[in-house]
Amino acid sequence: MHQTLSLLKGAVVAVAILIFNGVANAQTSASLDSMTRAIERQGYTNIHSVLIAKGNKLVYEHYFNGFNADSLHDSRSSFKSITSLLTGIAIDKGFIKNVDQKVYSFFPEYKSFANPDPRKQQITIKNLLEMRSGFDCNEWVDDGKDCESEMEQTKDWVKFSLDLPMKSDPGTVWAYTSCNPMIISGIIKNATHMSVMDFAKKYLFEPLGITHYRWTVDASGNGATAGSFFVRPQDMVKIGQMVKDDGLWQGKRIVSEKWLKESTTATIPIPDFSFTKISRSKIAIPQPAYYGYYWYNEQVKTKAYTEDVLFASGNGGQYIMIIKRLSLVVVFTQGNYNNRKAKQAFDILTKYIVPAYE
Repeated sequence: MHQTLSLLKGAVVAVAILIFNGVANAQTSASLDSMTRAIERQGYTNIHSVLIAKGNKLVYEHYFNGFNADSLHDSRSSFKSITSLLTGIAIDKGFIKNVDQKVYSFFPEYKSFANPDPRKQQITIKNLLEMRSGFDCNEWVDDGKDCESEMEQTKDWVKFSLDLPMKSDPGTVWAYTSCNPMIISGIIKNATHMSVMDFAKKYLFEPLGITHYRWTVDASGNGATAGSFFVRPQDMVKIGQMVKDDGLWQGKRIVSEKWLKESTTATIPIPDFSFTKISRSKIAIPQPAYYGYYWYNEQVKTKAYTEDVLFASGNGGQYIMIIKRLSLVVVFTQGNYNNRKAKQAFDILTKYIVPAYE
């Protein structure tokens, strides 16, 4: 009799666990199904893909508007965050000493530079990574000087960037320009004696199993490190998972934990800016955005929860989002170029994805 009761109690406990897990899974599924329907009904426009990894498992993968798993997508400026990783790998492996090295010391092949200014000799790699180089460029504001468009008309994008005029002292003013990471391309090339394409392939892409992609290369053979890198969303997830796991991929060290802590600890406030606010989410409480070494931080906050989000961001709505507390990586690709709707990803994240895993 006692043995029978014991077995029954065990069965009840087992059933309770199954029911609890079933409810949790049902809630997650319902939230993600609602998200899928909202996108398919064009409640959110020009979404190309949404992928979610929980832990080390891809748990949601959906493509929209004619895109599929093998579609190469222009990552735009979200690739700047990968350039940050490449810089860290170059430092980890001793090709570059540290971020305090002076930028122009890496370019002895250029005998002179346009717009000479003594402040140029003070620019460090860290200034480039933090968008505080001091160059007279600012793509972030509507009335800023868009140096990227002019750069793309030249044969040597690295030389063009090094030739830029100065506006402020290095390290003092945050001004977003794609010319800063373009110079990183040249630094990696000269420091490693490898093209940035070969360096990335050897030390980042091949170790992650990323083989299907396309670089944009200027007429001088410099690989673009500010954007225009075409990649599969699944491979963007791999990048996010490696960063979430402190630089490890399947037990192998790709980039040091020290570099990731330094590069993703965003402390530079972006003036009067919030991705969530621009998304016009009805449930989110907008929080300020911060900048690190080509990585962003912003909290997603509602009356029910607050989560820290580390992310890469590209024009049109290309995002690699990492929420470490929930062990989540979320990737969005979109076609909302030069449009505030690119930020709708933050409403989707706040309304459907985070609640599914809270």
